[in-house]
Amino acid sequence: MPDDQSFDLAGCLDRVRNRDQMAARELVEHLHPLVIRIVRAHLPRRMQEEDLAQEIFLKMFSRLSQYQGSVPFPHWVSRIAVTTCIDQLRAQKRRPEMRWADLSERETDVLDSVITNENDVAPDDALAARELVQMLLEQLKPEDRMVIQYLDLEQKSVAEISALTGWNATLVKVRAFRARRKLQQIFQELNQKERV
Repeated sequence: MPDDQSFDLAGCLDRVRNRDQMAARELVEHLHPLVIRIVRAHLPRRMQEEDLAQEIFLKMFSRLSQYQGSVPFPHWVSRIAVTTCIDQLRAQKRRPEMRWADLSERETDVLDSVITNENDVAPDDALAARELVQMLLEQLKPEDRMVIQYLDLEQKSVAEISALTGWNATLVKVRAFRARRKLQQIFQELNQKERV
């Protein structure tokens, strides 16, 4: 795999445009770590990451003539990757609500500890806590889920999120605020259903 310093992106793009198959492989190898990182951050349930990465690369090659060079090529590919992931999440059928019965025993224990304000989650419950967070996030719209993922789980800055998504900083902040409020609402509804 070519490393970043020795990889001639502009030359490779020219060769790809001239239908050089070896250059296309080199370009995919060069961009694969970036694309797979984005896919893993947004992977819809029950979908293979390599399948989604392949779809992103197909879109990249089919739209290569649209790339004008106004932004760095990896950023352009990142936008395709993020948009493709969002489209996949939208296409997925979502359940309208999450129920207490949908949770595993460990997840209910974790949720119980949060509800009763027990601050410490046992180390063996960490996986259950992560799965619970994922289940809660899946209740959000894809764009809202992505903002929470970037801001709170990956600790990206508003500027980084703006660069990845193409949204202005104000839109990122508004989406994050609304997404957090929606998560609170989902959590409260789940807690109330458990008590009934």
